[in-house]
Amino acid sequence: MTAGALEQRGTPAQADRRHAPDRSQISRVPYLPGLDGLRALAVVAVMVYHADSTWLPGGFLGVEVFFVISGYLITLLLIAERERTGRVDLGRFWLRRAKRLLPALFVMLFIVVCYTALFRSDALGQIRGDVVASVFYVTNWYQIWVGQGYSASGDFAPLRHLWSLAVEEQFYLLWPLVMAAMLRVGPRRIAAAARWLVVATVVVTVAIAVLYHPGRIVDCETTPAAFATLADRCISKADALYLSTVTRSGGLLLGAAFAMLWRPVAVMRGRLRSKGPAIDLLAAAGLVGLGAMTWRVDFVTPSGAGAILFRGGFFLTGMLTVLVIAAVTHQAARSGAVLGNPIFLWVGTRSYGLYLYHWPIYQMIRQVAGNPLTLTEFAGAMVATAAITEASYRWIETPIRTGHALVWWRALRKSRDPLPRRIMLTAGASCAALVLFSTVSLATAPLERTDLELSLAAGEEATTDLDDLVSGDLVDGDLGADDAESPSATGNSTTPSSAVVPAATPPVTPASSTTTTAPPVTTTIPTEPIAYLAIGDSVMLGAAPALAERGMVVDAAVSRQMIDMIPVLEQFRDQGLFGLAVVVHLGTNGPISQSTLDSFLATMNGVPNVILLTDKADRGWIADNNALLRAADLEGDNKILLDWEVRSAECPGQCFYGDGIHLRPEGQKFYADLISDILGI
Repeated sequence: MTAGALEQRGTPAQADRRHAPDRSQISRVPYLPGLDGLRALAVVAVMVYHADSTWLPGGFLGVEVFFVISGYLITLLLIAERERTGRVDLGRFWLRRAKRLLPALFVMLFIVVCYTALFRSDALGQIRGDVVASVFYVTNWYQIWVGQGYSASGDFAPLRHLWSLAVEEQFYLLWPLVMAAMLRVGPRRIAAAARWLVVATVVVTVAIAVLYHPGRIVDCETTPAAFATLADRCISKADALYLSTVTRSGGLLLGAAFAMLWRPVAVMRGRLRSKGPAIDLLAAAGLVGLGAMTWRVDFVTPSGAGAILFRGGFFLTGMLTVLVIAAVTHQAARSGAVLGNPIFLWVGTRSYGLYLYHWPIYQMIRQVAGNPLTLTEFAGAMVATAAITEASYRWIETPIRTGHALVWWRALRKSRDPLPRRIMLTAGASCAALVLFSTVSLATAPLERTDLELSLAAGEEATTDLDDLVSGDLVDGDLGADDAESPSATGNSTTPSSAVVPAATPPVTPASSTTTTAPPVTTTIPTEPIAYLAIGDSVMLGAAPALAERGMVVDAAVSRQMIDMIPVLEQFRDQGLFGLAVVVHLGTNGPISQSTLDSFLATMNGVPNVILLTDKADRGWIADNNALLRAADLEGDNKILLDWEVRSAECPGQCFYGDGIHLRPEGQKFYADLISDILGI
């Protein structure tokens, strides 16, 4: 350390005198650049996570850091106002919050609605509920109710990130009322209330741990314990615990409790005023802990909701954040200067805009929630986000928050130069026209199902539930799309989707190109083996009609994983219902273990031909799944590999929907042709 640095810092005694404030300044809340630096780290973590969750699996915890900071600052400001003026002016508080938050929010909503009306009109009706929920800051409850939570994928969802702003705004609405009542008792007794807030935080933490469901989350039927029923609606427990204001209040309350105990100016009057270096060590520990959490903690994976997160992870994140806040608000600590560096300061002061604008920009690039961005796309998105955020911060948020916009408007009205007024009139008229167009388009847009949803719904009409079949719950007409028309009625000699092949029928060889016929059937309830059976997830579900046309019985479902089908296939085997061939396409929705694959294939040891399809999806587990499937192809004479990951590149035309996984009509035909070529049907 240089002499100049020593002179600047002085001795500990000099530092104590320099930082010790007058009693009249005890309630002052100084500007704390270190908090903006902490905001910068939090928002960057969130943006990286939203781009590709595999880059930073726990980056979403940046939101919890925001919650703790918000609880701390809002409570600190309310206490300071009460001690300074003798009252809390709720009207002025809410007005300040509105001037801070609403302008950028409305600009973002305007941009999103305009973009959707112009370029994604098919999705306009779908985002209407999100827009209304955003305006009233109830997005978190809306997402819980409609089942489109934070981890949902497959849709154009440009407003899904607003759930956290809804939680904060609900806190801003209610907490000042609570604080106003508490402060009437007397500011001196407010510190005692902090312990009850900590108790409340612990209660919330325990409640989350108790309500948390360990294990996979599929749907109400497959994993009913992972869901709750409310007014005949199936509510995901993981989404409700993650999104609801009550369960996410822990970080806000923890920050509020800390504000009651740790006021930056008051700290410098007590024994801790000379403990800056020790507190810096706590900050370092907090930052390391937060880094480890963002690197290791998951929200929801194919195996289920993250155990660490829901069993104390939120509370631990909050406590680590408190350690950092203690240091960056301590005037004798170095942490505030380190985190308050110019780069972090720029990001932190614009963190609200960065959070607000980055997610819609991501969606405009990838079109479908859940699709990871490439590094090039991420870089482009960051440039666009930074530019829009800076423009919003300079020309919308700051002028309105500081009141300069009103001053400028009054000066413009008094100006004798007509040109600025004409420019503003033209710009205002253009914006008004766009607002009118967007509002009318949004209000009148039909609520349509997406092409992918329609495709999957059509696929369901061409499938058979094997679980119902083996349990005897099928009724006449349930065994496929084409079973109403038997070969004798249509003159078609190929095997229909409900065909039943006698056990003595010779097996199909992989190289065969001949068409195998089956005798006419007179019932849809199989009593003998089904010739050609296809089992899959939503990829196969979309192609189910095309497979059924080629004479296959298809059992495919959304979110299905291989492990779900083992008990069903065991019953299927025991009843002797396997025929010539089984086509398997599973693995898109989660990792396959070697033991699961072995158990699954063991149910089909006696099947002449088992066709295994590899998976095509930009998901972290796909490479390992495909390696297992390719290895299984080498084991046993009845295994045939159809490398869909490779062969899908040969599909002509527009074969995939926006997620790059599910099949458009051209892809469905190509998919079914590949399978039928192997089977020779």
